[in-house]
Amino acid sequence: MNKCKMLFIFTLFLAIATISAQDNWEVLFDGKDLKNFEQLNGSAKYEIKNNELIGTSKLGTPNSFMATTEKYGDFILEFEVFLENGLNSGVQFRSISTPSIMNGRVHGYQCEIETSSRKWSGGIYDEARNGWLYPLTRNTKGQNAFVPGEWNHYRIEAIGSKIRTWVNTIQCANLLDATTAEGFIAFQVHSIHNENLEGKTVRWRNINIQTVDLEKSMKTVNVDVPEISYLDNQLTDNEVRTGWRFLWDGKSTAGWRGAKMDDFPDNGWEIKDGMLTVLSSEGTESANGGDIVTTDLFADFELSVDFKITEGANSGIKYFVDSELNKGEGSAIGLEFQVLDDQKHPDAKMGKNGNRTVGSLYDLIRAENTNNSRGKNFKGVGKWNNARIVVKDGHVEHWLNQVKVVEFDRFSQMFKALVEKSKYEKWENFGRLSQGLILLQDHGDEVSFKNIKVREF
Repeated sequence: MNKCKMLFIFTLFLAIATISAQDNWEVLFDGKDLKNFEQLNGSAKYEIKNNELIGTSKLGTPNSFMATTEKYGDFILEFEVFLENGLNSGVQFRSISTPSIMNGRVHGYQCEIETSSRKWSGGIYDEARNGWLYPLTRNTKGQNAFVPGEWNHYRIEAIGSKIRTWVNTIQCANLLDATTAEGFIAFQVHSIHNENLEGKTVRWRNINIQTVDLEKSMKTVNVDVPEISYLDNQLTDNEVRTGWRFLWDGKSTAGWRGAKMDDFPDNGWEIKDGMLTVLSSEGTESANGGDIVTTDLFADFELSVDFKITEGANSGIKYFVDSELNKGEGSAIGLEFQVLDDQKHPDAKMGKNGNRTVGSLYDLIRAENTNNSRGKNFKGVGKWNNARIVVKDGHVEHWLNQVKVVEFDRFSQMFKALVEKSKYEKWENFGRLSQGLILLQDHGDEVSFKNIKVREF
């Protein structure tokens, strides 16, 4: 067979494949009317011009949503969007609005559309529920996918628990979450509080959806885009492949012991429904069950722990712990990711310049979000938050809900100077052990932990 004929057959094959793929697409918005949509919550103006859906920002109204009357579970959605500078917007999916929940407030997954300097367009926000699930803090290429002042092409794949996004063909989010399996799709006009933004618009066009044969149409995942999983007590295939393992199995005391004993405490800790909870003893440090530590030692590692605090609670996640230090009263000694109710616990105002607030390297370095002015991304008391600690070659990072809040070198002169001015000055070689235990603290307040997993470098 000559090369020309081979090229013709290959081109014909591609054309047939393209037509076949196009046959699975349905028009979600036809550019003519909104008969299959309803407006929810706010009263921002929506209109149709030049086959575009146009939303106009309005002062004095909450977030507005133009929502499909049909619900969608698994799908692939594509659209183009043009957002005027200064506005924030998004596209809801698998979302819900019922009178019995928050008086009908729209809640559920949202794919972000924004022009702010933090550059999280394409990230996944959980509207009115769990906050940011996938900010683009760990995906610098994705941060630059959205182009302000131009039409941008979006693709959202929601198939089972896999939720992935692309902006202008660049992958932004790689999320696994099973909170909601089905809901409507909605186009948001965000509330505004600045009169200079009133009358600005967000425009959508070429809105199409696939709901069948999705596995064949899924895009290849970029291995450089971090996977973030919120699946309870299960590792993803990618986590297993990249060396993650559970540090706590979700049901037993295996792998853990009391920090000052050989076995797991008989009381003070509760294991129930995949959660490990330190029980309240009226705020007295290590006076009930006491701290618990891993039976394994760790040097270079990445640790992920979900935690939920009660009102006014104090606890911590410690690492490079030597349980032979401090055999007396109080907690075992080690570097600490602070777990705290900053609003209600007095420790938040102690120490120096906030270095005892949630996410901080306790008593040494204050947790702060240096990327933008929107705070530390703490989701609140009574909600699950994620602590991520990364240690490699002396470099240490604290991440709170996927936002980096602390960074330091534990072998640097700067770190040594901080220790010398802290409560840890008396402990020789504090924070510089070659390896140590990981600890969950009993500070006398009820705090729950789950999805405790680690990988070693």
